[in-house]
Amino acid sequence: MAFTLYSLLQAALLIVNAVAVLHEERFLRHVGWGSDQQGIGGFGEEPGIKAQLMNLIRSVQTFMRVPLIAVNSVTIVLLLLFG
Repeated sequence: MAFTLYSLLQAALLIVNAVAVLHEERFLRHVGWGSDQQGIGGFGEEPGIKAQLMNLIRSVQTFMRVPLIAVNSVTIVLLLLFG
């Protein structure tokens, strides 16, 4: 497979899909990334990298559901048409 813009977009789509399907009770809590295990900082403190990654995962799971369905459908159709 050649390194093209399409293959780069496909790889990004696979990563976003992987983040979107992470289940909190089944996987994230077992590795210490559950919402109840997140350290809450005080006022004026910047959140740590773990809190920022958890917010990113929750955001992807919440806001990217419908767009991911559409983008995955378009990708499947393109792969069926053009191989």
